[in-house]
Amino acid sequence: MARSVWRAGLLVAGLLALAGCGERAPSASAGWRGEFKELKMAISGNNDDPQLVRRREVYREHLSKALGMPVRLYESSDYNGVIQAISSGQVDFANIAGGGYANVDAQVGDKVAPLLTPRQAEGETGYYSALVVRADSPMKSLADMKGHSLGYVDYNSTSGYLYPRAALRKQGIDPDTFFGKTSFAGGHTQAVMALANGQFDAAILQASGGTPETGFTRGPLRTLAREGLVDIDDFRIVWTAGPIPSEALVARTDRPQALIDLVRGAMAALPYDEPELWPEIGQLDGSAYTAVDRRHYEEIIALRREELAQRRGGGRP
Repeated sequence: MARSVWRAGLLVAGLLALAGCGERAPSASAGWRGEFKELKMAISGNNDDPQLVRRREVYREHLSKALGMPVRLYESSDYNGVIQAISSGQVDFANIAGGGYANVDAQVGDKVAPLLTPRQAEGETGYYSALVVRADSPMKSLADMKGHSLGYVDYNSTSGYLYPRAALRKQGIDPDTFFGKTSFAGGHTQAVMALANGQFDAAILQASGGTPETGFTRGPLRTLAREGLVDIDDFRIVWTAGPIPSEALVARTDRPQALIDLVRGAMAALPYDEPELWPEIGQLDGSAYTAVDRRHYEEIIALRREELAQRRGGGRP
């Protein structure tokens, strides 16, 4: 444990420099441990996703060792559960996608701040939205989707709703009138299975671990294929949008600065202290965490405002 905390401390120093030390000055007192008997962290997903279950346990064990205190992880089956948990202060930290953070930012502003985001070995800190159809579909391009049904993931999903809708508008396509019917699947796994079962003609899914040119090695479609629940050859990508800023580890800024720094350092140390576990929780080889602040998500924050304006104007999901 001492080795981990020592390394975490070194990483904190570097990360604070990178981030510009955006939070308030560190607390002069170490008495925060008297206030916090356990650390509370929110993460989205459910027990049907074995990778999520594994990630949850790795986070819990790693943080417990580094902090020397129990860690309680709150799992929510939808995005809104995590958004409300961190916005209301029910939890101290959360892993949250860019669109979810934009929602939190609109609710509570600088009471919640991004700390870290995954960075790939090539330096990328983003992923993609992919419009996916079944392999036997006659649709070969986005233009072919006109008048057909589309499944979004969730209203608060960045790659599964917010970002692709904005990208479509930039291409001169109104997502509220172009598709024949749209609805929410409720999650990435549900969207894949609904597409496989013919509930939609296409679905918008997250894709990562590559580019549109090189192909993708990660994402819900790949995860379910590895688990034997679907065959990857039964699907085709016909359109992509991105890259999108990856999810963030965010913190309540009204928590003691010493606690924030320690968690930031412990999470940053995870790929180095637990290299054999890092790929098991869905992270790519050679990737690590890098420091971010609100500026990293300004585009997503602006897109969320635009989406809300569109909805107030009578648009539909």
